[in-house]
Amino acid sequence: MNVLLAVDGSDHSYEAVRALKYLRRPDELTLLHVVDAPRPAYPMMVPEVAQELYSQLERSMKEDGEHLLTRIHSLLPPHSGPVTKQLASGSPAEMIVATAESRHVDLILMGARGLGPVKERLLGSVSHRILSLAPCAKLILQGSLRDLKQVLLPLEGQSDAEAALRFLRKQPFHEPVNINLLAVLPPTRPPWPVDDSAAEKLETQALRHARDFVDGVATELRTLGYTTRSASVLGTPVTMILHEAEKMGVDLIMVGSRARQGITRFVLGSVSHAVLHRAPCQVLVFE
Repeated sequence: MNVLLAVDGSDHSYEAVRALKYLRRPDELTLLHVVDAPRPAYPMMVPEVAQELYSQLERSMKEDGEHLLTRIHSLLPPHSGPVTKQLASGSPAEMIVATAESRHVDLILMGARGLGPVKERLLGSVSHRILSLAPCAKLILQGSLRDLKQVLLPLEGQSDAEAALRFLRKQPFHEPVNINLLAVLPPTRPPWPVDDSAAEKLETQALRHARDFVDGVATELRTLGYTTRSASVLGTPVTMILHEAEKMGVDLIMVGSRARQGITRFVLGSVSHAVLHRAPCQVLVFE
């Protein structure tokens, strides 16, 4: 498994470094820091002077970036595997996505918030762009990953299950984890009139079908060495995912990006988006 660890010197990026101990030894670990030097915003400034100021600032930021990469390298856990340090210039989101593509990365690991004058209450714009555009799994930490033993895996359907299995076949975790599979069915009644007993029977059948589905995924996961637990429930997907995560006290939620084709590929699914912003634990988004 190839891992890209993107760092910016923020507290959250150091949490990402510490989270590496919960991942299996990467086949290749890329440490990336992106320098995004602002250009002088003075229209009346002589272009040559503006360029010189920009060049000086960029050189200084690159020196700081090299020192940061060296420090991060010294903090890596012993099982970090072969490490490549990379310093890049440009838009952080675009450079992180481009590096992930060029190095065939399986997982991007980073902190949610960067340094800057504006502190966003939720995930920042860089994080959102990476979540929407990167072609691999993303673990963007909004705090500490204190343990990794219990994982909640809500599944929306067959394509979701196949994507989750593709990632879990890579055996991404350093220690064994228990996968708690969950299917959430929105409570719906047929468009034609039915009595309560008939509606209850339809819901029971739907829940049984959903349970059979997650049980099938659980069987395949057990062949890969995971322990599992399966459940199917009625309710609003986001509400039930968050409820089950709280009830189980899970360490991580794995959720599909719900990526589609065409232009909607660049919009994170509504369930994934809501879970990311409201989850009581860290969230890994898989493709």
